[in-house]
Amino acid sequence: MTIIPAKGADPRIQFVDLEAQRRRLSNGLLAAMTAVIERGNFIFGAEVAELEQKLAAHCGMAHAVTCANGTDALMLALRAHGVEPGDAVIVPSFTFAATASAVAHIGAVPIFIDVLRDSFNIDPSQIGKGAALARSLGLSPRFVIAVDLFGCPAQYDEICAESDRQGLMVLVDAAQSFGATYRGRSSMSFGTIGATSFFPSKPLGCYGDGGAVFTNDAPTAQLLRSLRCHGQGAHKYENVRLGWNSRLDTLQAAVLLQKLSIFADEMRARERIARLYAALLGEGMTAPTIPADMVSSWAQYTITLSNRDRTAADLQQAGIPTAVYYPVPLHKQPAFANYPRLDDLSRSEWLSAHVLSLPMHPYLTEETQRYIADSVLQAEYA
Repeated sequence: MTIIPAKGADPRIQFVDLEAQRRRLSNGLLAAMTAVIERGNFIFGAEVAELEQKLAAHCGMAHAVTCANGTDALMLALRAHGVEPGDAVIVPSFTFAATASAVAHIGAVPIFIDVLRDSFNIDPSQIGKGAALARSLGLSPRFVIAVDLFGCPAQYDEICAESDRQGLMVLVDAAQSFGATYRGRSSMSFGTIGATSFFPSKPLGCYGDGGAVFTNDAPTAQLLRSLRCHGQGAHKYENVRLGWNSRLDTLQAAVLLQKLSIFADEMRARERIARLYAALLGEGMTAPTIPADMVSSWAQYTITLSNRDRTAADLQQAGIPTAVYYPVPLHKQPAFANYPRLDDLSRSEWLSAHVLSLPMHPYLTEETQRYIADSVLQAEYA
């Protein structure tokens, strides 16, 4: 089918427009990166400590410990709380692979449970079933990983209450939700510990890989700093435990400091764009429900469609990039075929067959959004 662009629509629509952001920050970015290069302190330079302080303050947490990427952030968080072989960690099946692979890489067992249809996030009512399954297999259930999928906070009151009943700790996987809030608090501040990613396309992203772990416990923060640097003790060449090489480099910290300076403004833009998408698309194409007491970071604007694949193909022909997050739930991925799961994960399977993510970033113009929405409606109902 032929879709005619709206007047003023950008003929080169970007799924995530990092170039527009770079133009906005150009002078500051160049100055910040040049300063790091001229000093030559590329590992643990002053910008890393400054960034950690500002990240912690932004989230209302006592400590932020940066690391090399979001997957490492999850592994560090679990290892810092003693998760080991013989332990089980309950995870949603509808999420990115890193949520479960971080568990498996430290020798523990991921237990897959289902998600909710309205938020796409983990179903609190299934946590107890996941814990019971773990125990029936002779495993010790230790953690629940609650993913804030697409930037929408999970239901932390219910998750934390059920986890407490089961004797579980909660790890907030905020890889997509830096900046999101639940009842006026950063989603990172719920549960036992939180982790995020600074992959370039995230709401707060660097120019490479990066991540951070958030905690209010000083001994845990100290342990995380040791684990991220080869199990370092009192000095560089004392290794008191096995750790990783998982340091955020100074150049990435400098980039993130510049981006953090405009982050609040970009969050307001994301919310405005999400509201316009909702108004233009109507109720037939639902995005995750965001209750009034939550604020999403809108890492992605993901809708469900009855004719997803055909619509995506028509949009591609119209010059509109889209993505499917995620086409296969984790319990059906070959890498996780031998890990336990609940019998009924039908909501994860349904979402994987129907979700489509549209362009979402703070620099989308209204004209381009209207073209995208009109094109979606034409393609879906053709």
